Amino acid sequence: MTKLKVGAALMVADLAAHRDWLIDGQRDLETQDFLFPDNLGDAADPLIEKAKSALTGYTGRLGIHGPFYDLPLDCRDPEIRAVVQKRMNQGLDVAARLGATQMVVHSPYTTWDHNNLNMTLNARQNQMLRVHETMNPIVERAQTHGVELVIENIEDIDPTYRVDLAESFGSKYVRVSLDTGHAHYADGSNGAPPVDYYVRAAADKLAHVHLQDADGYADRHWRPGQGSVNWQPVFEALVDCAPQARLVLELRDSKDVLPGFEHLCALGLAE
Repeated sequence: MTKLKVGAALMVADLAAHRDWLIDGQRDLETQDFLFPDNLGDAADPLIEKAKSALTGYTGRLGIHGPFYDLPLDCRDPEIRAVVQKRMNQGLDVAARLGATQMVVHSPYTTWDHNNLNMTLNARQNQMLRVHETMNPIVERAQTHGVELVIENIEDIDPTYRVDLAESFGSKYVRVSLDTGHAHYADGSNGAPPVDYYVRAAADKLAHVHLQDADGYADRHWRPGQGSVNWQPVFEALVDCAPQARLVLELRDSKDVLPGFEHLCALGLAE
């Protein structure tokens, strides 16, 4: 089977320790500091400079995790929507200054939505319209900067919902992200399909993957091999459907990145 190149999602403080590995393979990288509100606006400046310094010689595909705490994309309240848009724009500011070409945002779909959205006529369509009210100006600006927005599954039980949402924007700059541990949690705890089904549901709309292992009960962010994700069918689906997707290990402890990578290599899946 074709082996896929694997990179990492890291805090800026952890870049130096992984610099050689990242640069030797020019691996995909996602910086994660900017998901926190305290690291946006003027507070982003020193982190951006530190990241640039640590990444001298790096020419791989760079992305950031955008802000998401307390930021629902499907706002009903216009005043809350303005706050969400401000934070998303601050994320795009960071991406533009770093030269990042991808920003992760979180899916609006909850477990409640799964059981209720299709109960009422047009409820799902109306939720999608609310997301557009929030995100249309963000998508327009992302296109200007050449930043791809990828929608990550969080509580999503039906893997097609956020694919439909991404497609509804009609833009090549809005695509789908997959978090393997979130999908495994949804499978184990909420009756969702297995992780590889999420890959195949997204197909070539899948542009980004958080690789993490879990137990199907919680969002563990363990290194591959510590949990019960079946990596073989996941990588087979990636090779079949989305070999171009950015694959980054998103682990609770950055010291687990290389051991997790080595586990996937030992399975003959990664390089």
